[in-house]
Amino acid sequence: MPAYKNVNGTWYVSFYYRDLNGKNVKKKKTGFVTKKEALKWERKFIETKSGTLNITFAAFVEIYTQDMKPRLKYNTWITKEHIIRQKLLPYFGAKCISDITAADIIKWQNIMIDYRSKDGHGYADTYLRSIHNQLSAIFNHAVRLYNLTTNPVRKAGSMGREKAKEMQVWTKEEYIKFSDAIKDNPDSFYAFEILYWCGVRIGELLALTGRDFNFEAKTMTINKSYQRLGKKDYITAPKTEKSNRIISLPDFLCTELQKFLRRKRRINSKKRIFTMSRNFLHTEMNRGAKAANIKRVRIHDLRHSHVSLLISMGFTPVDIAGRLGHESIDITLHYAHMFPTRQTEMAERLNMEVSGNKF
Repeated sequence: MPAYKNVNGTWYVSFYYRDLNGKNVKKKKTGFVTKKEALKWERKFIETKSGTLNITFAAFVEIYTQDMKPRLKYNTWITKEHIIRQKLLPYFGAKCISDITAADIIKWQNIMIDYRSKDGHGYADTYLRSIHNQLSAIFNHAVRLYNLTTNPVRKAGSMGREKAKEMQVWTKEEYIKFSDAIKDNPDSFYAFEILYWCGVRIGELLALTGRDFNFEAKTMTINKSYQRLGKKDYITAPKTEKSNRIISLPDFLCTELQKFLRRKRRINSKKRIFTMSRNFLHTEMNRGAKAANIKRVRIHDLRHSHVSLLISMGFTPVDIAGRLGHESIDITLHYAHMFPTRQTEMAERLNMEVSGNKF
């Protein structure tokens, strides 16, 4: 089909295509710098509406990006984009999306499952599920909006698992043993102090600056998160709207952190306080747990440990949800098994109520 030149020197295309209901619809698109760009856009548009979707997976990813990126939070998108660029495009990019079969998906899954880094570690089950879900989301988009017949990822079946391993916690006594073992590294020590006594997420910790602390009010503000994807650093909005919060600091921690920030020259500074990598914190977790002779937990389990500590102190799910930045109390109730049962007390009080009314 031809392309046309506007009076201002740009190019446009005008053509008919058949929509999902089989009707001919006129389409016009303007603003192309060259004739070649205009015709390329027209060809890609028609191919996506044809029902066979005869374009490469990489070409459809461009369409998926245009459709989805404006609808998602920035930090959500960059995580998706990283998975797409690193785990999906290298394998599927050059393949025609309509030719990709369930057998192709299974071969790719096996490559992901069998991957091992230089130190012998593979991908976590939850990460395998994440990259699987992202691939399926792209094919679902093609089926729902661009007439691809089926989603081969569904036919292939899933890999990994949705939920992480059962949460573990450190008691206050276990944490104190751990913290004593890593006191030789102040950066590590104070990073873990915040993680345990405040229950923040690791991304929230690594985004903290000196300006996030108000030592007069004894508070710490959480309003951003840090991620490193590839070789780039990203400071983004927190995980959810409720994650924006102000956390009250206990006196001992407030005093500790004020001295620490003075030594680092970070009081009222815009610079990040903790510039270590997540891997470094994992290494320190291994070192401290081994030296203290306690069980090794995941860094995120310190958030669970904080919840467990608050529950043991008698705080309610509503109290805890606000401090942790949970989007809803339902998330906090995920910890319900930690709350002590009141069934016996209920029965005793009901018995007293009835007995008191008897003559």
